[in-house]
Parts: sequence; C-alpha cells; structure tokens
Amino acid sequence: MTEAPQITAGRPQPLGTTVDADGVNFSVFSEHATRVDLLLFDRCDDPEPSRTIQLHPDRHRSFHFWHCHVRGLGAGQVYAYRMDGPHDTSRSGARFDHRKVLLDPYARANINSRWKRTHAIGLDDNVAHSMRSLVVDLDDYDWEGDEPLRTPMSETIIYELHVRGATASPTSHAANPGTFSALTEKIPHLKELGITAVELLPVFDFDETQVLRTGPDGSELRNYWGYDPYGFFAPHTGYCSEPHLAGHIAEFRDMVKAFHKAGIEVILDVVFNHTSEGNEYGPTISFRGQANEAYYHLWPQDRSHYMDFTGCGNAVNANHPMVTKFILESLEYWVREHHVDGFRFDLASELSRGALGYEMAVPPVLWAIELSQVLAETKIIAEPWDGGGLYQVGRFPGKRWAQWNGPFRDDVRRFVRGDAGLVGDVAARIGGSEDLFGPQQELPTNSINFITCHDGFTLNDLVSYDEKHNYANGEAGADGAGENFSWNCGVEGPTDDPEVERLRVRQMKNLLAVLMLSRGVPMLLAGDEFRNSQGGNNNAYCQDNPTSWLDWDQAEKEQETWNFTRRLIELRRRYRTFREPRFYNGHLNSRLLSDVTWHGTKLEQPGWEDTHARVLACTLGGFNQDPDLHLILNMYHLGLDFELPRIRGRRWHRVLDTARPGPYDILPAGQEELIDDHTFHAHGRSVVLLAALPDEKGTSR
Repeated sequence: MTEAPQITAGRPQPLGTTVDADGVNFSVFSEHATRVDLLLFDRCDDPEPSRTIQLHPDRHRSFHFWHCHVRGLGAGQVYAYRMDGPHDTSRSGARFDHRKVLLDPYARANINSRWKRTHAIGLDDNVAHSMRSLVVDLDDYDWEGDEPLRTPMSETIIYELHVRGATASPTSHAANPGTFSALTEKIPHLKELGITAVELLPVFDFDETQVLRTGPDGSELRNYWGYDPYGFFAPHTGYCSEPHLAGHIAEFRDMVKAFHKAGIEVILDVVFNHTSEGNEYGPTISFRGQANEAYYHLWPQDRSHYMDFTGCGNAVNANHPMVTKFILESLEYWVREHHVDGFRFDLASELSRGALGYEMAVPPVLWAIELSQVLAETKIIAEPWDGGGLYQVGRFPGKRWAQWNGPFRDDVRRFVRGDAGLVGDVAARIGGSEDLFGPQQELPTNSINFITCHDGFTLNDLVSYDEKHNYANGEAGADGAGENFSWNCGVEGPTDDPEVERLRVRQMKNLLAVLMLSRGVPMLLAGDEFRNSQGGNNNAYCQDNPTSWLDWDQAEKEQETWNFTRRLIELRRRYRTFREPRFYNGHLNSRLLSDVTWHGTKLEQPGWEDTHARVLACTLGGFNQDPDLHLILNMYHLGLDFELPRIRGRRWHRVLDTARPGPYDILPAGQEELIDDHTFHAHGRSVVLLAALPDEKGTSR
C-alpha cells in the first residue's frame, strides 16, 4: 500500500464489506468494544498488516456498529480486526483481547494459509498466524439466467452427501478431487439415479486443521464432517480447487448452476447452534473477541463458562436480537447471492432456546426464518433435537418446517430386521406419520423420511453389522450410537457366504422399498445405492480417508442395488399415490375403494394389537388415473399367503417383489405380471407391490 487511503465515516449497514465505485465500506458489530482496529494486508500470506486503521468511537461508531469507508480499495483486499474492551468473564461474559486477530463474521471469503489454531489460544499475539477475510465483489459473475428450482416438497427426493467424501477417492477419477468443481462431475450419476436435490454436509468455512484426537495407529484425526463452522457467509476454503477470491465464490456458484441445469436442487446443511471457538479453553476466532456475551449462552452464575446444548463446547444464543439478525441475513445471502434452494438445520432445537437456555414457545429466530420473504420458497428442514435433550419431532415451532423423522428411521429399521409388534407404528410411518404431524395441522411433507444418514451406519453396514466398529476414531469404541436396530444377517462384517449376501441384498431392498413407498419426503445417503461401506464405523466424523470416501468402483460392481434403487425411484414417480402431500383420510374413489385399507394376511385384519405380528398389508385406492395398489410387507422369516381384495373389472399384477432377483424385482410399466389368484404368496422377508389393472377379458375378479 504505497500511499495512505482516504478514510471517511462510512455506513453502519449492511454489515461486512460492501464494494462501491470509490472503495470499500467496512462495518462490524460490537456493543461493548472500546477500541476497534481494521487491519489491511497487501497479500494473503503477509505476516503483518501493511496498515492499521483505528476507528474513532465518535466518528466511526453508530450505537452497536463500528464502520468506515476506505477509498481506493476493492475486491481482493485482505483484512481483519482487532478489538479491545472489558475482559470480565465471570460477571459480564466479555472476553475482549487486543492481542487476537479477528475475522469478520460477515466475510464472504476467508484465507487460512497462515492459520495455526494453537496461537489463537493463550496470551500471545497471533497476527502472524491468524486467519484473514477477503473483500468480495458479488456482482462479478454471470448466472446465465439461473434461479432456484422451487421443486415442490411432495416431488422431492433428497440425496445427502459430503463434498469432499463424494470425490476424494482415486476411484472417482475427478480432476480436482474433493472440491465443489469435482462434485459436478458426478451429476450424470445423480441425474440417472433420479434424485431431485443434493443435501450437502456443511460447506461454511470450518477449521479442517483442527486435530480432534489421535487414532490408535498414531494418526491425527481431524474435523472431517465440518460441523464446526466459523465463516457463515463464506464457502469452505478447503473445497475450492483454487482457494482465492475467484475460487471461493465462482466455484461454488458454478456448482449450483450446474446442478440446476440438471434439474437438481442444492440444499445446505447449516450449523447455527455452535461455532468453532468451543468452550472457555478454545480459540478466539471472531465472535468470542467481538461480542462473546451476545453470541453465546453463558452460565448466569459464572459467565466465564459456556452452556453446551450441542456437545461441541458452546451453544449459540440464537434468539439474541443481533444473533437472530446474523442468522437470518446469512440464510438470505445464500439464497439471494448463491441461488441455494434450501437448508437443513443441524441440532435445530437449540435455536428454540432463550437466553437462559430454556425452550421458548415462540422462538424469534425460527419464526423469522419461516416468515422471511426472501426465504418464502426455500426449503427449511430441521433436525428437531439437540445435544441437551430437547426433542421436538412433530412439535417443532412453526408450520412450514420439515423435520428429520427419527421415529421413521427407528420403526422401519426394527420392523425390517424382524422385530414383532410394530405394525401400528409402521402403518403410521407409511402414511406420512400423521400421529406425529397431524396434531399440529401439518402434512406428510413436514416429514423427512430416512433410513440412513451421515450420522450412523450406511445401508450396507446396517445389514452387515450387529455392533458398531469405531475403534479407529480413537475413543476406544465409546463414541457413536450404541443401539442401531441393525442386523448382520448371520455374519458380522464382510462374508463370502452367498446365502448371507442374498439376504443382505434383499434386506436393503426392503428398507429402500418402505422408504420410497411411504408418504413424506424420502432422503437417501450417498453411496447407499451401490452398497458403500464404512467398515461398521457408525460415527466417521473424523475419518478423512477411504473409510468415509465414496468408493466409485462399488458403483460398477454393485449393479443389483444400483438398478433397484434407480427403478424404485421411477416407481415412486409412476404412482402419484405415494407422493400425495396429504395424509390418508378414508376418501373413496370411483370404484368405492378407500384411499387406504389396512390388512394382515387376512383382509381387514391388520392385527394392531398382535404383539407377535411381523406382517402388514394395505390396499391403496387410486385417484386421478392412478391404479389401485396393494402393498405387502412380510418381515416374518417364512413365506406367507396374503388374501387379495377383489375389484370389479380389474386384476392384480405384480409390480415389485424384493424376493426376486434383478431385473425382475421391479417390472416396468406395461410389463407387470398377472396374478391369477385371490391370494399372493409373499416370500419371507420381502416387500411386494401389486397394481390392479383393467381386465381385458372383462372378467370380474
């Protein structure tokens, strides 16, 4: 910087940096700071700033905001802050420390090339090893007319994946493995599969250098999943093939635009419940050094300690007015500037807690998100629990919020593995979980149905392991859920036994079939369609290695499950019955069939009170040109005969049977197989779907 720039008061809003024709406006929030310094660096890797601008409280402060305009600066400028003020942790909770360099919470991009986490802890000045923010010109991009897709929830099929894990393996043959750009190379696979939305594990900037613990082999285990953010407006540096200004913004936007051209929405898994700064022993990165008492829940008896409802050291005080503003503006930014289609909120129940940590009846931040005009057509999905025991499935605040349906996962897993006495619960799950969402006047589209997700066993491991195998995580196997409702089909782990393998394939098909033939919004875990395995690890949060990376050789090898999953998604699209955005309600169709009638092996005898029952069937009356359907779930280990209802002028045809090998497990439209009987023999541990098609002979059946 050859000459001193011209500095004026600037504007308090918007927060962050704003590029104009004359320079850059800087604005940052801190209610109790007594001094704010703006640090300007000539280059990303400079150990010291080339200029420090001290903001005068009389000229550069408007109530809660410190601001200035610097003439002559532009996009690409590297900057950071220092702040000073009270350090009264026990009474006020303030933790100002002028020795620590702070990121701009509203930064659109960050640089971490000099970052050393240990230097952000303790008493030393960390300027030489600090992270810095980048000024970004958001208008310098050609969207080519792209807009969010706005796919209806009832038509949505979600595919949850990790950006790095999707292509980090050499088997992906990606040009830049583990990046946003590499992910676009897998779009043909996803499009052929038939999914409508990718749900990306966290892509906000997080500290991937953080060593969480040491593995049994002495390796350093780092933050892989990304559920520990510090940059809520910035795409993660580590997912950029060229981690500089253009890489941060343009590469993320290129990815979104490519997905949209393929008809696939982009949903971001966002973490607003805690930050990377951890507890009182953690690093000072931004929030702690600017407004610790505002951003975090602190114990009222001793505000030097953090409340922790997340299991991650701190909990964000989301319903503080400034923090609510911060969260809402972050979400609106990703929609407005990056065309993101939706958000899944990690441990979302934490966002319903008030200043003292108690559950609020009307949490301002959640209602602000629901009622935001910018987010009005954006999907909002809650993980409706937190690490402090608050569980809100079916009663999450608001009406529009979809929710991860944990009971769906658990009930279906137990039923398919052969647990008895669950037919009533499973019927509720198939029907859209009216028992959970009906009392709140919500809909099946409020239910995100899933069998597996990043947190837990993969689908292959669910049918291959009775126990978790997490020793590689360095916690002596103590981490991860202990009860997974899994069944190894007779052998723990990989096997060459063909009978066990056939049973495992059938069980995976059963689980997938129940998922796709239930009302609600189905979600698949990436790689389940080709039996991706984590070797029995059900908590691979620190495994940035082949344990968690998708093995694309499996996609070539496991054609049975791949083809079944693809054709099953086609089947869901074939019949509107499974995608109706309402609960079954007893309405009659033109053939006087109810939209649902429940059975067991005998018609209209579902055995709701039978504690030994392992079977369930239902007839689904078709509307709007859909045929009548009959679904059979036989989770008993032996084959059983199921009575079929008679429908005048129609005969039953087999559409799906998980006991059949591919490609005969799902038959295409026009090739359904006639069932010339009034009963159907369903093999043990199988799912069957029949369609009542017109009888060409005119025979009454």
